[in-house]
Amino acid sequence: MAVPKTSGRLVSVAQRRRTAGSWLLLAFSLVPGCARAEPIETEHLFGFTIGSDVGDVGEKELEGTVTGRFAKQTGTYNAGSSTTSVEFVPMPNLRTEFTGAVNSYDITGVSGFADQRYTAFGGLSADIRYQFLDRASSPFGFAIGGEPHWGRADDITAQPVDQYGVDFVAAADWEIIPGRVVAAFNLLYQPNTMRTNLTGTWSQESTAGVAFGVMAQVYSGIFVGSEARYLRQYGGFTLDTLAGQGFFIGPTLYVKFSERAWMTLAWSAQVAGHATATVGSLDLVDFERQQARLLFGVNF
Repeated sequence: MAVPKTSGRLVSVAQRRRTAGSWLLLAFSLVPGCARAEPIETEHLFGFTIGSDVGDVGEKELEGTVTGRFAKQTGTYNAGSSTTSVEFVPMPNLRTEFTGAVNSYDITGVSGFADQRYTAFGGLSADIRYQFLDRASSPFGFAIGGEPHWGRADDITAQPVDQYGVDFVAAADWEIIPGRVVAAFNLLYQPNTMRTNLTGTWSQESTAGVAFGVMAQVYSGIFVGSEARYLRQYGGFTLDTLAGQGFFIGPTLYVKFSERAWMTLAWSAQVAGHATATVGSLDLVDFERQQARLLFGVNF
């Protein structure tokens, strides 16, 4: 009985992959051969992937993000997060950032979730990143970072909790075509522990995965490309209790308005996945069907 449905989903997944892949081909086809190009800085170039660049000593920046996550298996699921950050580079190769977040949820009729509809202060975080290799003097750039954070709601269910965690990343990037096309690769590990406010029960979970992005400069200060992520959700800090997995892919646009202002816009869709607790070709328990992100910043 399930064979026709599964076959249909496989066809749909293949079609989505071909469509998403066409964005990358479009980016390469639009790269001009003689137009003036800005030097590539990967610090903010991607939407979901992290570049190895950390900025210049003394650089200060005000940044903002708006992230939306949409659609579960049933019902209405809309989750949003808006952040405001202050970044400072106090010494060579070291980037620091301090962030406050506001979360918004509209959850109705989602299987296994309580209905939620509210907007509230979401928590605080600090991002510390150190660059070990610079692309200017090495074949590739490489940096590692950690982002400790505290939150007031479960990211997925929106239930009130005290959540503590650290997002670890190892980021490498290299210029495929110098000054024109750059690629980035991330290794991710994000352990979290939380205490439910309703019962006082503690629990642990973690996310591990990889991310890959390619961006091409189609005009001075304007980049287009694509990003892909493979994420695995675990029921604990160790990677031996798999809860689900999802593969995301989608286009990204970066625009540098001036020497001080920039914007990145990215969209990502889950095209393959599986939750261990349910049947289906996607994991719509631990992840969402679609994600979108707007990032912007101003140097001062």
